[in-house]
Amino acid sequence: MFAIPGKQAVTITPRAAAQIRKLMDQGDKTGLRIGVKKGGCAGMEYTMDYVATADPNDEVVEQDGARVLIAPMAQMFLFGTEIDYETSLLESGFRFNNPNVTEACGCGESIKFANM
Repeated sequence: MFAIPGKQAVTITPRAAAQIRKLMDQGDKTGLRIGVKKGGCAGMEYTMDYVATADPNDEVVEQDGARVLIAPMAQMFLFGTEIDYETSLLESGFRFNNPNVTEACGCGESIKFANM
């Protein structure tokens, strides 16, 4: 894992923690696994899945009762990311404030990292 001692890999805002807890309770899930995959016009996309069990290589971040599991291949891309949850008139969803992103497509669905 790409880590700094004493610092979590990602941070979770109170709004995101509340939404993660709510969804974990509905499906009796262990946590929210986040990752990245190739795709989209900028080259990479975030992935999110509620899972019943953690993979032994997942980095586990727990904050305010919410549990986020970071897939092994995504750890270097997500280090330092803040996970938020936003609601507007037209949409609601998780937002990743990731300092490692150098570009994003116009629709906000895909991203590019400097080390790609």
